[in-house]
Amino acid sequence: MRRALFICSRNRLRSPTAETVFANWPEVETDSAGLAPDADVPLSVEHLDWADLVFVMERRQRQALLRRFPLAMRGKRLVCLDIPDDYRYQQPELVLLLERKAGPFLLREGA
Repeated sequence: MRRALFICSRNRLRSPTAETVFANWPEVETDSAGLAPDADVPLSVEHLDWADLVFVMERRQRQALLRRFPLAMRGKRLVCLDIPDDYRYQQPELVLLLERKAGPFLLREGA
């Protein structure tokens, strides 16, 4: 079972969409959180401890994540999807981008 955590800024559009898109994939558990102080679900060490595969939407989020949680990120697989904050929740174009960019990582054995 792969545990995938999706992170964006406020956990309102991109990461909750990703959590929903991949929630029904076989052998995948999903969760999502945000890095901003006003995120709907603020990222915690517990989120990171749970996950074995961490996705961020932008490079600046990758940097912030590694700066704020260096110990919790040790040994974690971290993937930057390079998806800008230009989409609505569950927007079809966002769903397709997520499936194309994150999907292959979730299909790999032992990811």
